[in-house]
Amino acid sequence: MFTGIISGLGRIVDVQALGADASHGRRLTIEAPAGYLDDVQLGDSIALNGACMTVTRFDPAARRFSIDISAESLDKTAGLGEPGAVNLEKALRAHDRLGGHLVSGHVDGIGSVASFEPVGESWELRISAPPALARFLAYKGSITVNGVSLTVNRVVDLPESCEFSINLIPHTIENTTLGQLRAGHRVNLEIDLIARYVERMLGGSLPRH
Repeated sequence: MFTGIISGLGRIVDVQALGADASHGRRLTIEAPAGYLDDVQLGDSIALNGACMTVTRFDPAARRFSIDISAESLDKTAGLGEPGAVNLEKALRAHDRLGGHLVSGHVDGIGSVASFEPVGESWELRISAPPALARFLAYKGSITVNGVSLTVNRVVDLPESCEFSINLIPHTIENTTLGQLRAGHRVNLEIDLIARYVERMLGGSLPRH
């Protein structure tokens, strides 16, 4: 489990194919901030842009760790198949503060940035989400975007998608990769965990991708 509070900015510095065709996944090597890996062990969970991954090898001295990501996970996520900046969050410990909201690290869908514009001292980020996720998005509800816990400020149901808006304060811009987003960029979305269970108890189910 995670909270959606980013604990470090990393960078995918190497991508190696685990097989000869598209049915195989890839091995990613990620460079972490200084000291980030001091309390990490093999097998620990670290979320990359909101997707929970398992540490398969690490080198604290070089500030690097590796994870193996399957072809299925690559197909269902964005921004993990090539070098670039990623948001990092270590798994929640029982005594940690729950600063964001409960996050499972399982991506429910891929959204597309509709616009990203300054509004006063903040920035408004509008994202087009798949229609299947529309019923899980609510005004003042929680949503995870590339691993960051955020509050929905507006929801508009459109014929082909559901567009929602969130407001990013300068701290979020400076301490996550969200400040690098531009219109057209794809982002990982995870719906609120409570909404997922309410849907199931009411007899529905989250559609498969």
